[in-house]
Amino acid sequence: MTHTTTVGITTLLAMTMAIADLSAQQGPTTGYAPVNGLRMYHEVHGQGDPVVLLHGAFMSITSNWTGWIDELSKTRKVIAVEMQGHGRTAGIPRAFSSANHADDVAALLEHLGIARADIIGYSMGGGVAMQMAVRHPDHVRKVVVISSTFRRDGVIQEGQDALQELTAEVFKGSPIETEYKRLSPTPDQFSQFITRMVAANAKDSDLRAEQLKATTAPMFFVHGDADGIRLQHVAEMFRLKGGETHGDLGPRSASRLAIVPNATHVTLMERMAVIVPMVNDFLDAKP
Repeated sequence: MTHTTTVGITTLLAMTMAIADLSAQQGPTTGYAPVNGLRMYHEVHGQGDPVVLLHGAFMSITSNWTGWIDELSKTRKVIAVEMQGHGRTAGIPRAFSSANHADDVAALLEHLGIARADIIGYSMGGGVAMQMAVRHPDHVRKVVVISSTFRRDGVIQEGQDALQELTAEVFKGSPIETEYKRLSPTPDQFSQFITRMVAANAKDSDLRAEQLKATTAPMFFVHGDADGIRLQHVAEMFRLKGGETHGDLGPRSASRLAIVPNATHVTLMERMAVIVPMVNDFLDAKP
């Protein structure tokens, strides 16, 4: 290798690093994508392998992923989305359902030119992530499911009852109401939004056990020990993905399970310092 070649390669590397630094300094790319009749709001942070963040019900990017995006985007390209009727994505006259949300996210990836991505979903977003693994397997590499279920009976009865009794009045003055009115293109329709979401939860289609078992993407199930999801259901999900093996005596499943102590459905997201390193380890693991 000549001196001139060496200098050229060094200069090229320096330019590449400078461009990456400049990109990081400029902040995220934001926009609206035309998918399935929606103008889906999304943000792209960082550089690296793509990972999609799917928020929980009634939430937005900012109310769900504060701090998470900063950590994950240190080593990855983070695509954070706001699903139908949530955050800055306006509602349309179409049922809220995990299947529809999954189709929208898959269409967004195609719009962005991303062939395959890791998916992280919290609560409702976890159900959407599993639907993506079923409906759009070619777009999904790995899935992280945080405090979610693949069937509605996975939620303890008290939680199911509470969901069906939700009204806009319950949220009056709450951060969820404030965030909706601050971000939504239809800030005066909060009451209708809650009514539609509650109705959708009662009608949303469950996944069948055989569908979850047939998915090819490894899954990491993360739950709190007091997050309102039946432990039998958590174990069932992990078993369907190859769990409950003796790893010292034979091969282990590519899927994983973590139970975070002293964590509820809400406070689980505050345990970022514990969960994010485990998520990174899962996503970085070789098949």
